[in-house]
Amino acid sequence: MINKLEMFIAVAREGHFGRAAESLGLTQPTLSTGIKQLEEMLGVQLIFRGSRFGGLTPEGQRALVWARQLVSDTRAFRQEMRTARHGLSGIVRLAVIPTALTWAAHLSARFTRAHPNVRFSILSRTSTEILSMLENLEADAGLSYLDNEPLGRVTTEPLYRERYTLVVHKDHPLALQEKVDWGDLAGERLCLLTANMQNRRIINENFMEAGVTPDAQVESNSTLVLAAHVETGDWITVLPHDIAHFLCGGKPDLVIREIAGGGTDHIVGLVAPYREPHTPVLTALMAQTRFMAQDHA
Repeated sequence: MINKLEMFIAVAREGHFGRAAESLGLTQPTLSTGIKQLEEMLGVQLIFRGSRFGGLTPEGQRALVWARQLVSDTRAFRQEMRTARHGLSGIVRLAVIPTALTWAAHLSARFTRAHPNVRFSILSRTSTEILSMLENLEADAGLSYLDNEPLGRVTTEPLYRERYTLVVHKDHPLALQEKVDWGDLAGERLCLLTANMQNRRIINENFMEAGVTPDAQVESNSTLVLAAHVETGDWITVLPHDIAHFLCGGKPDLVIREIAGGGTDHIVGLVAPYREPHTPVLTALMAQTRFMAQDHA
């Protein structure tokens, strides 16, 4: 039955039978048969369907909550038994906001040194996408903001406080200043993350507090693209301290300056589905996050 519940969750997530089948590595007829068998077992229709997916029935909406819980519990049970026999092992699917990707590397490196039989799959996603992936069982945990926008019913472990820096070309007038504030960036040619990124919304708020209306002439969902534009000499960008030094710290033509004078920084940390108990791997990952936070306090 669990495999059929996973089929149902995939259809609800994708809103399309073909994409759901592809995500599970199944043919569409196999998926459709599995859904029909699940409906027969439960005695209710779960999905409206005609020539295409028509959404979940009211019974399907209620069944989806139970399906996620049952599949999650089954995966946790299997991992608990595997850990009892072989120790910590398996794959951690970690979804990460773009500005925290370097921290994801620190976390996974330290964790796998302690637990070499655990592997990581790390994906860059927006904070909204991370919460959706956790709900749909597509990710085991995420690295995201903890204190800026509502998270819902999740478990969290703080990791670090995000500090913002200006990245400019060495020939830019702002490169001559030891420190800058948000007001100094008024009227400058900005390249920033796209508006669907929570980091961009935070930066916009800091600009607004300084009385500056940011006008980003270049936007991207990639911090690498932002750094590459600054290297041309025509743009400036704002990046968190760690990712700025990783991307730009070794480049002779780029200068990194701390941004002072107001603005709010925010806490980034591990986000996981709320459940008791957590899987052994996730419990260990949360503990590792706490250790790292203490080291960087």
